[in-house]
Amino acid sequence: MTANSLSIPRFCREQRVYFIGGIGTIKHHHREAGCWTYLVEMEMGPEPDFGRIGHETTIQLFETDLIPLCESCNYELAV
Repeated sequence: MTANSLSIPRFCREQRVYFIGGIGTIKHHHREAGCWTYLVEMEMGPEPDFGRIGHETTIQLFETDLIPLCESCNYELAV
């Protein structure tokens, strides 16, 4: 990779992505130690019988851990 490819993030805010462990939406991105990291809010699963007790999880992932999710793509999700 060149320095130019690191200056522009591959993903944008509110873009849906998938990764090992689930599907989510990018909420924020920033450059850290020469690579892009993203805060991804995981999708809410079905509501459990006992109800919800808090917000869903937001996790930080590297750009290499993410795959774009689009309506026209037919990705087989192994989650």
